Amino acid sequence: MYQRLSKRLGDSRQSGFTLIELLIVIAILGILAGIVIFAVGNSKSDADTAACSANKKTVATAAEAYKAKTGAYPATIDASGFLTDTSSMSATATASYSATTGRISAC
Repeated sequence: MYQRLSKRLGDSRQSGFTLIELLIVIAILGILAGIVIFAVGNSKSDADTAACSANKKTVATAAEAYKAKTGAYPATIDASGFLTDTSSMSATATASYSATTGRISAC
């Protein structure tokens, strides 16, 4: 008797997710997406800072190499001849170069 009753109930019931379960899953996915977007935004800022620092070190090395070769710092960054391609430097980085001291300001 129990087997017939459970078999009958099992056949007539539909299986699937309830609306509440689906809403909970959607809410969890939304929270995770928000966390990921926030983390990616911070990574871009950190990457820009690292690129600026690398560019600053590259220009400083080129200026020092120019000074070692000629005895004076170059008048401009492009005049040194030790930087083969300045277009690869980060477009967001802004730095100023002082020809008298060979120093580069922070980005």
